Amino acid sequence: MDNNNSTPPPSQRYAPPAAEVADVSASGEAPLAGRGARLGGAIIDGVILLGLWWLVSAITPWNIFSPQMAEAGFMALIGMQLLGLLLFAIVNGYLLMTRGQTVGKLLLGMRIVRPDGSAASPGRIIGLRYGIGWLLSALPVVGMIYALVDCLMIFRADRRCLHDLIADTIVVKV
Repeated sequence: MDNNNSTPPPSQRYAPPAAEVADVSASGEAPLAGRGARLGGAIIDGVILLGLWWLVSAITPWNIFSPQMAEAGFMALIGMQLLGLLLFAIVNGYLLMTRGQTVGKLLLGMRIVRPDGSAASPGRIIGLRYGIGWLLSALPVVGMIYALVDCLMIFRADRRCLHDLIADTIVVKV
């Protein structure tokens, strides 16, 4: 007969298990940034760039808010695209290359990383994540379709937009 009795005494029969349970991440990775936080970061970045565009429009002949710019030729539109890219690089370039963040992401505690949690290279962030999107958005009709699909993909379970898939990146909380 086996003397090893595995039944608890009657006083502890319905007690919860005594094992220690701790909340830990299954993968050890940082949690994904929320959709609202990502929208907020994009709005902050947009407001900063809009303010810089206003400043440029006030002190140079490049007034993107004037009705004449709406009728400008192709070369003027290319010039405005390049100037917009330059303003974006001035504001966010250093942070993107060193920390994987724009000003909006920095203020709201987010960071762009690879899906395994490692740092994304500057070429991946600038070239693939922002560069391809910038080129596609500059194309008539294609740019509008790209922008719509890019924005709507945030509602997938993995919260990755089209630019995230192109660059193989994710946005996480820091």
